[in-house]
Amino acid sequence: MGAGNLTSIPEFILVGLTNDRKTQILLFVVILLIYTLSIVGNAIIILLVWADSQLHTPMYFFLTNLAGLEICYVTTTLPQMLFNLLTGNGAISLARCAIQMHMILSLGGTECILLAAMAYDRYLAICHPLLYAVLMDRWHQLQLASTSWGGGILLATINVSCTFRHLFCGPNHVNHFVCELPVVLKLACADTHVTESVVFTTAALILLGPLSVILTSYGLILSSVLKMQSTVSRRKAFSTCASHLLVVTVFYGTVITMYMRPGLGTASNFDKKIAVFYIMITPLLNPIIYTLRNKDVHGAASKLMRRWSSEQKS
Repeated sequence: MGAGNLTSIPEFILVGLTNDRKTQILLFVVILLIYTLSIVGNAIIILLVWADSQLHTPMYFFLTNLAGLEICYVTTTLPQMLFNLLTGNGAISLARCAIQMHMILSLGGTECILLAAMAYDRYLAICHPLLYAVLMDRWHQLQLASTSWGGGILLATINVSCTFRHLFCGPNHVNHFVCELPVVLKLACADTHVTESVVFTTAALILLGPLSVILTSYGLILSSVLKMQSTVSRRKAFSTCASHLLVVTVFYGTVITMYMRPGLGTASNFDKKIAVFYIMITPLLNPIIYTLRNKDVHGAASKLMRRWSSEQKS
């Protein structure tokens, strides 16, 4: 068929996780619970840091950025998914698909850089404690946070623009539950090798760049911690960094598997299972991982509860 006879499709159909109606209803309940817990958990972190002046430190500044990011991330993806499961209709217009894709990539890219900034913050705090207050003052905190958000938005704009410059003339069934770039790109009615190269290059930049910063930071932290004479200081340093490393492992492991393996966007069911981790599980786990063994957060929560209790009694 000649290029002049091709017409763009009006919408995509998100296939979702299953076509079985009973399973869709069960998934709706489970995902609604995950969405609610993710919002509440991350909102609690933001509230505690805001309410307790002792948590007004660089580490918790970045943590509130991460919590806010996770709230935006699940709100970008899960309500659409819940609607599709409830109605059994996965239709989404090209414009809405492009917006959702841009939001997913922006927030995902921001998280990559933000996790690197958090690792750098821990490196300065543990390896250069005397210079920490100067090297991580409020201005440098804002610079790192702005770079994280700006870098994520910029690379997302490049990728989405390259993807939707192609014509989509059918088929229009996306074997996924969100508008994931690699899967949507496979439906384009044109040679996409150049765009795939752009996606792979930007993925390498946004994933491997920050990951190298994280690995270097924690390598230096490990070297410094092993030299500590105090067992208590060593245990505290390990405990502080362990939660961050767990988040990094889950997030980077799944995203790299999706965007940087051979056969980009093969539209397999394996892709959807991988996406479940970084779209649903990671935003839910982050507040749990960061607060489960964190005595500062526990103390802030206790003080806030006592304050509310005393206000109610008075």
